Parts: sequence; structure tokens; C-alpha cells
Amino acid sequence: MVLLDLKLPKVDGLEVLKEMKKNPRTMSIPVVILTSSKEEKDMVSGYQLGVNSYIQKPVDFEQFRETVGQVGLYWLVVNEPPPQNAFRPK
Repeated sequence: MVLLDLKLPKVDGLEVLKEMKKNPRTMSIPVVILTSSKEEKDMVSGYQLGVNSYIQKPVDFEQFRETVGQVGLYWLVVNEPPPQNAFRPK
């Protein structure tokens, strides 16, 4: 899982997400946007580009840590990943 901020120092986080989702090697990695942006357009763009979740800061750190731990367990134990060749061009 990738935690992605939209307000990065040298590149726009939405551009990072766009590049991740078009690359066959990274497109299936779950991405959570964790940002201070309150702009609805950022949220809409994130979901249109394939983000799995959008969280606005500030968040309660302990609650967030517990939630991420549970999500991590889901991705490691319960989730069935796609086959390795699922995203290769045909």
C-alpha cells in the first residue's frame, strides 16, 4: 500500500498516482491519498485516476494507525492478488 500526499515538494501527487496506475508493474498497488487538500476536484481526480481511498488531514493518529494496521492485515491475509500476468499487454 502507498500513502500518497498530493502536495509534494517537486511533483504533484496526482501526477504520481497517474503514472502508478498506467504502469503495469505498479497499477495494482493499493493507493491511499492522505492530504490536507479540501478541494473537491482533488478528491474527484484521485478517484478517477484509481485511488483506493482519500483521507483528509488532520486525522487522529492512533485511530489512523489502528485502521492502517487492519487494512494491512486485509491486504496480506485476506485479499487475493491478481495473477502476475494480469496487467501485461496482450
